[in-house]
Parts: sequence; C-alpha cells; structure tokens
Amino acid sequence: MNKKFYLTAFFSFFISAMAMAQTTLDVDFSGLGFLDNREYKDFVSRSRTYSGTRVALDFGLNIDSLNSFVVGANGLHEFGAVPFFLKVDPIAYYQFHNKNWQFNIGEFSRTGLIDNYPRALLNDTLQYYRPNIEGMFLRYLSNNKDFTESLWIDWVSRQTDTQREEFLFGLEGKYKPDHYGPFYISHYFLLLHDAGAAILTPDDHIMDNGGAQVRLGLDFSHKTFLDSLSIEAGGMVSLERTRGVDQLQKPLGFVASAYLSYWRLAIFNEFYAGEGSHIIYGDSFYEKKFYNRLDFIITPFVASRLKGQFIFTVHKDPGYTSNQEAFKLTYDLGRRKIATFKN
Repeated sequence: MNKKFYLTAFFSFFISAMAMAQTTLDVDFSGLGFLDNREYKDFVSRSRTYSGTRVALDFGLNIDSLNSFVVGANGLHEFGAVPFFLKVDPIAYYQFHNKNWQFNIGEFSRTGLIDNYPRALLNDTLQYYRPNIEGMFLRYLSNNKDFTESLWIDWVSRQTDTQREEFLFGLEGKYKPDHYGPFYISHYFLLLHDAGAAILTPDDHIMDNGGAQVRLGLDFSHKTFLDSLSIEAGGMVSLERTRGVDQLQKPLGFVASAYLSYWRLAIFNEFYAGEGSHIIYGDSFYEKKFYNRLDFIITPFVASRLKGQFIFTVHKDPGYTSNQEAFKLTYDLGRRKIATFKN
C-alpha cells in the first residue's frame, strides 16, 4: 500500500513538473574499473584482490536552474562473479544547487562530496562496495571560494527486530585565505552511531565510534616546476565508547602527508604516529602506533573525463612491510541534456 502511494505521488509530481517552463531532462553515465591487489602481512583477512567494474546510469529532471531530481542505478560486477551484478544500488535524490549552497537528500554518489576524507576515517574500499550516501548532504561555499563547509548524514542500517540501527554523520571544511598565500586549514569529523536492534540481547550495548582530524597545509601547486605540491600536518583523535561498559576513549595521534606530481607521475606519502585508533569505517593500519604509506602513481591514460592510474604502495608499521598494487580507471561522460519541456 505504501509503495503504491509513493509511486503514485512520485509520478504525479514528475508529470506536473514536466509541465513547468523550461524543464529539462538529462542523462549521466559514469564508472570505475579496478584491480586492487593487497599483500597485507599484518591483516591477513584483508590480504586479497579486489577487482571489478562499477557503472552508474541516471536521469535528471531539472525543474529550473536550482532544483532537480535524479533517478538511476549504480551496479557492481566483480570479475568472475555469478550473478553478473553482485549488487545494484539505487540512485534517487533531490538536489538544490546555487553558487553558495548545495543540498542533496536521497541516495546519491559520495564522489565529489566526501571522497576526499583521510583514509584513517573512511577507508578506500568504500568506493568499490558502498559508493552512495543514503541520507542528506549540505555544503556551503563562500562568495570568494576561500571557505567551504559540509555537513552530512549517511544511514548505514535500518533498525528491525534483528538488524541494528546505524548511521554516520560528519563535518568537513577548508579555509584558504588569499592573503596568506599557499596556507590553508582543513578539518574532518565523523561519528558512527550504533543503537542496536529493536530486540536487544542482554549483552548488547549502544556504541559510538568515529574520529576527527585538523590539518594545516601549504599548497604550492603551479608555483614550482611541479604541477602539484602540497604538504599537510596536524592532529587526529578517535572517539570510541560502548555505553554502559566504558567511558569515552580518545586516542590521540599526529598525521602528516605530502603530495607532488609532474606530468603523469606522482608521489604521495602519509605518516601517522600516536596511540592507535580503532575507527570502524577507517583504514585498519591506523590502529598501529606507527604507520607510513608511500604511493607511487603513474597515469598513462588521460582523456576528457577519463583517467587510468597504476598505483604501487608500500605500507610500513612496527611489525611488517606490506605492498599493494592497483589499477583504476575512472570515467564520467558528464550530464547531457536530452529533452526540453515547455508549457
């Protein structure tokens, strides 16, 4: 009954919206191909090869220059898997977007919104297996584009008698004043709230888990012979609590990173030292008290809206040196208008 009501309401709105002046319909196609081999000596369960293709197709109904509705699907095929599509995620959201504000509600891609989070907080397999935010996203960009701040919530699991209620929410921002040259400051925060199932077991507890980073940075891109050169350093704290069992734990650490690129070659290095953090959606390497990641990146395939990269990574922690080899091909044809509707 509810499904019929929602479908009727959606199509009624869709038809009435098309009757408005200068309503346009567009289409977008994008995808990611990946082969990611991980030889992790200290995380045997994660020492595996991730491989597959993820493709997304959606249609956008633009009511005017500010308001739009987008509907489509994002499907994942892992090489060799049966059935062909291991998982299909719906795309269905409303978006308001002007020069200062962006607001999304529904199921929409994390790409371009929160995919720049440090791996310590959000690990890099999410782009393979959980590409969408399911919830809301709000971003503010100042008029002179020197300050941006984002707020988002992502529903991970809906509560049933046996399924836990879990959602992530976060804040992310950056301030880069023109009068301070290459200097900028950025921050990242997220928290997972796990409220358990509707029918609790005696040993079940509400959990909170997350973390935050504040970074000071210098961006010298296009100011040297290099195409890109940026350096960052700052602090990290994780937030871990099982209610009724322990108090809020706040392990602290220091993070620093550097990125440089020239032509189609790049190097990225990130260093962590501290008490070690257990962030559920973060990279497990940051549980160590010392960790260094070094990426060597080659980008042999570059075209309009297409990029292919080889990445060789060395992971170093107190006990082991591990390696990782990956190839990723990303493409996005961009939104293409296919129809215009007038009164």
